[in-house]
Amino acid sequence: MDRDAALDRVAAVVDAVESETLPVPVREVWVYGDVALGLDPLDRLDVYVTKDILLRGDPDAAEAFERSHGVKGVGKSVRAEWAREHPDLLRANANGYAAPEKCLAAHLLPDDDEPVHLEVCNASFEDNVTQRLKGAVEREAYEQILDPRGVCLYADGQRSSDAMSKLRNGEFAFPTLSGALEMLGLEGDEAETAVEAMRAYRAEQTGTSVRGDVV
Repeated sequence: MDRDAALDRVAAVVDAVESETLPVPVREVWVYGDVALGLDPLDRLDVYVTKDILLRGDPDAAEAFERSHGVKGVGKSVRAEWAREHPDLLRANANGYAAPEKCLAAHLLPDDDEPVHLEVCNASFEDNVTQRLKGAVEREAYEQILDPRGVCLYADGQRSSDAMSKLRNGEFAFPTLSGALEMLGLEGDEAETAVEAMRAYRAEQTGTSVRGDVV
């Protein structure tokens, strides 16, 4: 993916988070991995968003959308207002409930052929990096580790004043991936094993992908 195109996509995501009604409230937007390192072109663009839960339900909307679209949980797991405005973007999980991460991907990443990965979690990027690393090491599922080399573009209603320009100019400096994992506590050999697993898993991904996580 051309770097300029990738950063234009990221800018559009931040614009949407800042100004549009989304399926769920979004508190943070980060990019991580290749795009944060300044690579051009990118194999994949990795975006992380921290979502908030909905505080007020809408049982009437839930019943209406279950009848009309066969999707449960509208007004509970995703905003009823958003679903009414964008019924074509409504996505469900395997159990038939509205899936916030899939709905966000449909809204924020309209071209599902783009090599973009969206991570959606209720925890901040930094907290989830730590939790995912711990869980992945315990299970030896190293491919599930989040690349900790990230840049925050939006947090708590405020867009970073200079992060995007620094990304475009390639001004961020990060260690190697193995070095970053060692800084988080992995030993050298295990860090290298983790890097190999992460890269192999990533190479298998095609088109737009999304992962929802709860911490």
